[in-house]
Amino acid sequence: MADEQNLPQDDNLTGNADHVAGEMTEETTGPGEAAASEGAPHASGSKTDAELADLKDKYLRLAAEFENYKRRTTKERADLFKTANQELMVALLPVLDDFDRARHHTKETEDAGAVRESVDIIYNKLQKTLSQKGLVTMEAKGGDFDPELHEAITQIPAPSEDLKGKIVDEVEKGYSLGDRVIRHAKVVLGQ
Repeated sequence: MADEQNLPQDDNLTGNADHVAGEMTEETTGPGEAAASEGAPHASGSKTDAELADLKDKYLRLAAEFENYKRRTTKERADLFKTANQELMVALLPVLDDFDRARHHTKETEDAGAVRESVDIIYNKLQKTLSQKGLVTMEAKGGDFDPELHEAITQIPAPSEDLKGKIVDEVEKGYSLGDRVIRHAKVVLGQ
């Protein structure tokens, strides 16, 4: 601030600077160019507004298309679950029919062998139908314990040395559908 107070004030210098600045603007811009430069921000503004409106329109269309896609896939997924259940039920209907026939024909019999034979036939048919649909029964007895496939419910002393740390008994069978375990096998481990 002290330096600014010591500077000489010359009105000619400040006036000349304004005069020179005014001359430069007049020289660099001609009479037609001044009007164009004033209109240029307005023209680019309308161009930007048009681009913005176009982008908003594209965004709204894309958002609507995505919502339609979500609704369509949700509906298709629900239909898929319905038809998958329907397909399984249709495949199990003959087994149900066999149970009805077995109940009807063995109602009056006292022959346990005939009842057992009927149950075995129906059981085999049910197993075959379920395996055709992708159900796989796990074989656990005598194998190594795998926590991804088995659920240990208890441990007992191993009946033989080769069964130590292995599965001694299977209390409940495990099943997988494709590569996915749908029920873990409940097993007894040997110590």
